[in-house]
Amino acid sequence: MDKRTTLALLLMAALLMIYPAIFMRSEPEKKPAQKTEVPAPSPKGPDTAPTTGAALAAPVPPKDSPSVPDRTATIEAPLYRAEISSLGGQLRSWELHYRGAKPMVAPGFLVSRGLSVTRAGQPPRLVGFALSAEKLTLGPSAPTGDLVLIGEDGFGLRVTETLRFHAESYVVDHQLKVENRQAVAQSAEIVLGWMASVEPPKDTPERFQGQHPIRVVRLADGSVHREVFAKSAEFSGPGQWIGLESEWYLTAMIPRSPGILLSEAKISETRVDAPKPVELSQVGLRIPLSSLRPGQVWEGQVQSYIGPKEYDRLKAVGVGLEKSIYFGGFPAPQNYGGLPMEWLAVPILWLMHRFYEFTHNYGVAIILLTVITKVLFFPLTIKSMTSMKAMQALQPQINALRSKYKSDPQRLQRETMELYRAHKVNPLGGCLPMVVQIPIFYALYVALSVSVDIQNAPFICFGRLFGVDLWICDLAAHDPTYVLPILMGISMFIQQKMTPVMGDPRQAKMMLFMPVVFTFMFLNLPAGLVLYWTLSNVLQIAQQKYMERIGKKPEKLPARAAKKA
Repeated sequence: MDKRTTLALLLMAALLMIYPAIFMRSEPEKKPAQKTEVPAPSPKGPDTAPTTGAALAAPVPPKDSPSVPDRTATIEAPLYRAEISSLGGQLRSWELHYRGAKPMVAPGFLVSRGLSVTRAGQPPRLVGFALSAEKLTLGPSAPTGDLVLIGEDGFGLRVTETLRFHAESYVVDHQLKVENRQAVAQSAEIVLGWMASVEPPKDTPERFQGQHPIRVVRLADGSVHREVFAKSAEFSGPGQWIGLESEWYLTAMIPRSPGILLSEAKISETRVDAPKPVELSQVGLRIPLSSLRPGQVWEGQVQSYIGPKEYDRLKAVGVGLEKSIYFGGFPAPQNYGGLPMEWLAVPILWLMHRFYEFTHNYGVAIILLTVITKVLFFPLTIKSMTSMKAMQALQPQINALRSKYKSDPQRLQRETMELYRAHKVNPLGGCLPMVVQIPIFYALYVALSVSVDIQNAPFICFGRLFGVDLWICDLAAHDPTYVLPILMGISMFIQQKMTPVMGDPRQAKMMLFMPVVFTFMFLNLPAGLVLYWTLSNVLQIAQQKYMERIGKKPEKLPARAAKKA
């Protein structure tokens, strides 16, 4: 019995010693069976079904990203020239062919962040891509071209980004594909975006007006939100698009698949060439992948727009990018809304473009636009001038009433109204026609202010002498000779001298000082605006001359009415 007990104990000890070795050798054999129990991945979209805690808790061993040489692909198109880096697919260069070479992407002004993968507790990792080509040339024979970027983040996510460029558009299509090549589920976030310094570099001037973005703009919840860099705050949520803008240029990102969020933040960056950290404003798109199972693939689409704020081009994208153009509006009493200038400015821009197609000169288009506007409102102008002439003829009698009833304001008001009624003069007749015209003229002013079309557009250009343009070679820049602002001031002075004096003569003399103030205000305004204002004054003078030639009747009317009285 003792021998049997001893033998049993020896067998049990041997089994305890051999079991770990047998268990360790059998573990690899169980993995295939475990893999067959994982449900087949859906072709698109992250898995929304709950996964086991063991699968999510399983560690993903990090490893270095595959070594990818730093390469650059060049895209040549009629509208732009672009350079794409293999490091994150960053856009290292985007030079517009828009009335000269205009580099939109430049250090210190606007920088591409590329595509990065973000995980909890770890810094973003730029994906190293392999490029499918080194050069694409677009044109009439090749209206579109695709550049395929394939890379891994080092944790088992394989990212494929297909960029489609268009020869006649500033839109770039991004087709994204993310595949989990690990044996466990993963959670990560794909981020694409742009960033710009809050303050432009002081040692590097702008290559063109509007090169440095000044605001963050986004369309969310059906309304446009604009924030200057100094007042921008963090934002993350759904929306139609988000971007960085100057007055005339826009860099925007547009989600085209569900589940993609807009992102806005402000960060600080330490640079060797800067004595203190540089503040940056960054915007982009966030693609949360909450649970991507082994072998599962997520696919989605986004778009980028990098170009001028041409209303027709922005509207053609179909997501409300044209709302990035701020036309302003006239305020209205509370609870009555306002008058959006877009309703008036957009037709004016359309008409100016049609005139340009006919004349091939935006300066001549502005002249035609101003003339047509004045002709359309000529009947109202005649009515206003007639009423002002009548009021001027009654001015001596009104002054006499003021002296007679200066201690009785109510009696003065009654007698004045009786005088107006006797002479059939409407005291508001000179103001109402002008009030009707103000929104139209202001809309014309706004349309020229926001129109990028007049940038680098010449009017009367004789060339350059000692580095100075002779005469107006850029309607978006100020007149370098200051001839046009001076002509505007002279025309405004003549117009005021010809306008009938109403009210206190001392106030009329003070108004003669306004042309001097306006001249200094218009010295550095765009020449296109000054041209419009000057021509408007000249046409107003011509209309007043016409009224003086045929308008002696308003002066005789009060005398005849006074004789009858």
